[in-house]
Parts: sequence; structure tokens; C-alpha cells
Amino acid sequence: MATIPVHGVPQPPDFPLEPGKIGFGRYFSPHIFLLEYHSESGWHSPRIEKLDDFRLHPATMALHYGQTIFEGMKAFRHPDGSLHLFRPADHAARLNRSARRMVIPELDETLIVEAMKQLVALDRDWAPPFPGSLYLRPTVIATDPCLGVRPSESYLFFIILSPVGSYIQGSAKGIRARTETCFTRVSPGGTGEAKTGGNYASSLLAGRQALAEGYQQVIWLDARGHRFVEEMGAMNLMWVDGGVLCTSPLTGTILPGITRSSLSVVAPALGIPFAERMLEVDELCSRIDSGQVSEVMGAGTAAVVTTVASVTHRGVEHMVGDGQPGPVARELYRQLTDLQYGRAEDPYGWLHKVC
Repeated sequence: MATIPVHGVPQPPDFPLEPGKIGFGRYFSPHIFLLEYHSESGWHSPRIEKLDDFRLHPATMALHYGQTIFEGMKAFRHPDGSLHLFRPADHAARLNRSARRMVIPELDETLIVEAMKQLVALDRDWAPPFPGSLYLRPTVIATDPCLGVRPSESYLFFIILSPVGSYIQGSAKGIRARTETCFTRVSPGGTGEAKTGGNYASSLLAGRQALAEGYQQVIWLDARGHRFVEEMGAMNLMWVDGGVLCTSPLTGTILPGITRSSLSVVAPALGIPFAERMLEVDELCSRIDSGQVSEVMGAGTAAVVTTVASVTHRGVEHMVGDGQPGPVARELYRQLTDLQYGRAEDPYGWLHKVC
């Protein structure tokens, strides 16, 4: 593995990292990891430098054709002050899965994890205490200055860090979500299972309209007929049906979430069965009304577990239970965050100590 030169020294923040005030993704630590690629030389020149603006040619291909991928993961501060990455190897593997779909050269996953560790160790003072965390954003962009429609021959991989608090304000009380019956996020054969910018861009208009109508999230339906539930916003959608934790199967239009994967392991360990099921939105609503579906939630790295208080479909609001976080959501959140923040043992080997 290549040596990673570090050009920088620790620089503590000059403001308090209060999780309730810093929000999500608004502040950044002072250093960045960089790695370059060219078709003739492969990936080269790994280094950590002072965070600064990029200088890009106006014809940079990522700006025109969306050949970009990224990851989102966290480092957690434990009671003894140490910092731990959560499932970094799985995030590196998913980055390469996205790279294959977007015709981007794969990266050395061992180097990615080592870069994460060294960058977090350097900027360790930027990690807030519970319930905050240090968010990592590994990203690849195509950098050829060319207006021809083709895969780029050069790329830039970088990692930046952001101290974060809660992703969805007020999510502990449950949020209102509505189904989206006009727009689609992705379609079969598209890029839904890749973590690429275009998937998120396509969701913005529906999200803005839902917010204006008083909803915090959109529940995406399948592109073919708007019949089956798929995801919620940028999270995997989950529900509790007859005591079973359920989620839509990974059919190519759904991102294989790391939190989703984690909960599929944690839930059975708690005695909660886990299943992947296709579910029609009309059936979801009827099962909510009958009480068969007792909880609905979103799962993702940023928000962990977000309770859905109600689902509105075609103008009819369906209250989920009493609208408050149910016992399964509360226990899943507690178990996963206790593990992440070092308040409970990690029997799965998901945590990697940095410093």
C-alpha cells in the first residue's frame, strides 16, 4: 500500500461542537485526503493536505455528465475519548460497487480505509460528543476537460470531514411522509443501486414540493406503476408487520444501505425477525389502518432510524400507531447507537478504532 504523506498539523475548531447547534454538513474540518487517477498511470499521489477550493476547467466532465460517486459514513467518539469508524471496509466496497456502475476505475479498498483513519486521526478534535459524530464524505469525480460523451480518463478521489448533529430535526417524535405518485427517483436498469449524485438530484423537486405541503419526507414508489414502496427520501424504508421487521428487496433500484444491512443483523439478535418483501402501497396503507403494520421507519447513515408518524397516499393520511416511535424503532436505535458510541460491546467487528 502506498505511503500517505501528511501536509498539515491538528487544528482544533474555534467554536464549540454542540450537536444540537451544528446541524448537518455545514462545517468542515481543515484537512482533505486526495488521490488522482489517469488512464496511463492508474491511481497515484495519495496525500493529506489543507482543505481548499478546487480549481476545475469549465469543461470538467463531472459537471456536465454526472460521472460522480460518493459515500457517507461516520466516526463516533466513545466514552474514553477514542474515535471509531463504523464498517469502513463495507463503505469502501460499496464505493467500488458504485464505481463499476458509473464506469469509474475501482480503488484500492485497503488504501481507502487507511486514508479514512489517517484523516480522522489528524482532525480528531473535530468529532463532537454524543449524539453528534464526525461525518466522512469519500467522493470521486471525473476530471477530464472534454465535452464528448464518454467515460473520463482522469479522476479525483477525495475525503472531507464534517462534524454533525441530528440530520432530521424533530425526528425523535416521528415525521410525516407522503407517497410520490408523479415523479420517480430511479427506474429498473438505471443507477438506483449506485451512490451517485444524479439519483439525489432527481429527488429534489418532489422533496421540495412535499416540504411545502407540510411533509418531511417522500416515500418513493416503483417506476413501472407506482404500486410498490421502495425508499423514503435518501433512506431505506422499513416497517414492522406482525412483529416482523420488513424492507423492500434489493432489486437494482434501491441503494444497499449499510444501516439497512446492520439492522438486518441486529434485529434477529433481539428476537425480531427480519424479511425482505415487495409491498404494494395500497396494502401498506390498509395494514397501517388495521394495526397489522405497527411501525414505519427510515434507516440510513445520517439519520440512523427515523420514525414515520403518518403516511399520506393520494391525499389520505394514515396514522401509524399513535404517531410516536414504537418499541422496535426505539430498541433498534438504542442497540445500534450504543454499539456505535461504545456503550455496548461490538460482537460483529463493525467498529475500527482510529485513535
